[in-house]
Amino acid sequence: MDADILFAGGVVVTMDARRQIVRDGAVAVRDGRIVAVGKLEDVRAHWSAREVRDCGGCVVMPGLVNTHTHLPMSLLRGLVDDLRLDVWLYGYMLPVEREFTDERFCRVGTLLSCAELIRSGVTCLADMYYYEDTVAETVAQVGLRGVCAETIMKIPTPDAESYDESLDYAQRFVEKWQHHPLITPAFGPHSIYLCTPEILHATSMLGLKYDVPQLIHIAETDLEVRELVEKLGEPPVVWMQKQGLLVGKMLVAHGVHLTDAEMRLLAERHIGVAHNPTSNLKLASGIARVMALRGSGVNVGLGTDGCASNNDLDMFEEMRLAALLPKGVSGDPTALPARVAVEMATLEGARTLYLDGEIGSLEPGKWADIIVVNLDTVHETPKFALSDNNVYSQLVYAAKSADVRDVAVAGRFLMRDRELLTIDVPAVQSDAEAMASRIDRFLAAREENLVDKIVGIGGVEQQETFEVQVKVRLPDERALRHLLGHKDVNVIRESVRRQYDTYFLFDDPDKGHVRYREDNVIQPDGSLVPRYGLTLRGPTVERVYENSVILSRSRFSAVADRSLRFYREYFQPDRIKEVNKERRRWRVQYKGVDFEVNADRLFRPAYDDLFLEIKSRTWSAKDALAKAGLIGEMLEIMGVSSEQIVRKEYVDF
Repeated sequence: MDADILFAGGVVVTMDARRQIVRDGAVAVRDGRIVAVGKLEDVRAHWSAREVRDCGGCVVMPGLVNTHTHLPMSLLRGLVDDLRLDVWLYGYMLPVEREFTDERFCRVGTLLSCAELIRSGVTCLADMYYYEDTVAETVAQVGLRGVCAETIMKIPTPDAESYDESLDYAQRFVEKWQHHPLITPAFGPHSIYLCTPEILHATSMLGLKYDVPQLIHIAETDLEVRELVEKLGEPPVVWMQKQGLLVGKMLVAHGVHLTDAEMRLLAERHIGVAHNPTSNLKLASGIARVMALRGSGVNVGLGTDGCASNNDLDMFEEMRLAALLPKGVSGDPTALPARVAVEMATLEGARTLYLDGEIGSLEPGKWADIIVVNLDTVHETPKFALSDNNVYSQLVYAAKSADVRDVAVAGRFLMRDRELLTIDVPAVQSDAEAMASRIDRFLAAREENLVDKIVGIGGVEQQETFEVQVKVRLPDERALRHLLGHKDVNVIRESVRRQYDTYFLFDDPDKGHVRYREDNVIQPDGSLVPRYGLTLRGPTVERVYENSVILSRSRFSAVADRSLRFYREYFQPDRIKEVNKERRRWRVQYKGVDFEVNADRLFRPAYDDLFLEIKSRTWSAKDALAKAGLIGEMLEIMGVSSEQIVRKEYVDF
């Protein structure tokens, strides 16, 4: 019978159900699929091929599966390192992405990543990023196989102003790419902390509707988990299960701090975990309990994460670390043997992506996603044949990504003899360097920016919300009492506090300003419980609705754990202004929607009138418009005229 390609000779690592290793073996390929695997003499007895690829002295094995990465972020490789995850993400990655991420950025970054992935033996990847249609198109043109997920968050992203826009984009993307021979489209809700329950429910239902996976970051850091437990009352996977979110196909990225109960839930729902050892070590996120995960029945694949947090896409390095870390942590040298590390990088990785019926092992009927690894090198000499374990050990503990000689996906060669065939590498490198120069200039100019000042002292968090808000001047409290007593208003909680705000102001309005706040909550016995914080605010008005309700946002916040003198000297503002007030705050629901009502008496600067603020957090343009309308109704209840509306912030009084 006729075949297209015969990989002849060498050691064939099948990763089939019996984990057969065939010395002096062969793999025959026809029409992109494997048609025969076995001893060279046996395969040649039944198959002749138009091309015979001599693999003597090599390993022929399934292509590696990278189960978690962010392809375009190769353009941010080495931009900032040795930072905590929150500082790295909020202080640098998100601002740079907002400034530069567009379709061209994603195309160039994806090409650069694909070149590196192919050189390191990867034939299938799982990506989460923006402009995923461009990413998928590029991956397909290069010839790699990919599960591509459009990232969805509750904050604006480079390709969507709101999460409802992201959902619309993601749905169109999935519909376009469904049933493609190389691309599996997916939904990518970033994480629980950067999504709302509404987003997670929507992506879960859409995943079921289209029968495609969801990719999501869960339990990456201890801080993330502790904050979610405090907010949700239970660990994240348990919460998701109770919310009905563990449905359909899903892949959890990281899973470093999962509990035993969460592992059992994932196993029951056949949800896999993408283990990213290098990234987790570099960001000090911790070491995932891979032995416990696999012992619970969870399928665990290997991933590199993006180049901005790992710096390379070397799956041989991930295999090596995946095998070594459990040994070092447990003190047991038998923990996670080399064979298991290879499984995680091939068949088990494919299983986490629900692709194990098509790829991940060398078996007749599966796609011919095949790599050839050269073992005829100094660092892999000598070679032993005491048992099959010698081959796995060679691949995990001695082989390097540079030893990958050939790469084929669906029988199409993407690399021969280390030469990339589907990517113009010099052109891509030139484009990447040009992009890096632009990013360099942007960050150099931003050195005077207040974001960098706050990042430099750590503890940065992105402010959670956009807010719709209005401020009005009231001669007395009668209108306020009328609102709080209205039949559609339900008062949830009331507090009284004294707030001492110091604003650091700058002549350049584009810098925004920094507010240092001492917030003293008055207890029932009259004592004060103080909290201190910094808030960096940019230009506040994003959009004005009817009744002068505005949409505004705070950009960054941080706990203020140093003295006011320190911050004054550190930020070196052009001017300082103080605003002191007593604030009564009510958490209310109006027609079932949450609002905050603040009644402020200013005593520095001093005003006789009462100032009333009504505000509510929002993530969606539609939600903001609806809440602006409800605020307008509350103003009507109080009988507030347009002349009473205040269009300034207190710092501008």
